Amino acid sequence: MLVVSPAYAASDEAPAGLSIELSSAEELPGTCRMSFLIRNGSALDIDQAVYETVLFSREGQVALMTLLDLKDLPAGRPRVRQFQFDGLECAEIGSVLINGAHACEGEGLAVGACIDGLELTTRTDVELLG
Repeated sequence: MLVVSPAYAASDEAPAGLSIELSSAEELPGTCRMSFLIRNGSALDIDQAVYETVLFSREGQVALMTLLDLKDLPAGRPRVRQFQFDGLECAEIGSVLINGAHACEGEGLAVGACIDGLELTTRTDVELLG
């Protein structure tokens, strides 16, 4: 089950599991760059986390379906990852759906470790869904 909750301040305690925050959406010439803050609050390192992600237009249509490789996510350490979506303006994007975990690798990780209990938040006007 995915849990969506309000964004917590950087000084607030991170959740015990994995959380993804859409921190910013920046308009650049011909592209939208989104920054995500990921916190691995578990006791285990994640060597690679890749999420199937869908960007929806403000009208609710699929604008782009892609894989976001969040790379390694060390236990207890926040990471920021940026992605550029060429040909899309940030103002056109209404929501981002984390559709599922495409890959989740790391020693001792349980099945579903990257998706079960995943907390999603946003600091932008773009919804982050799961």
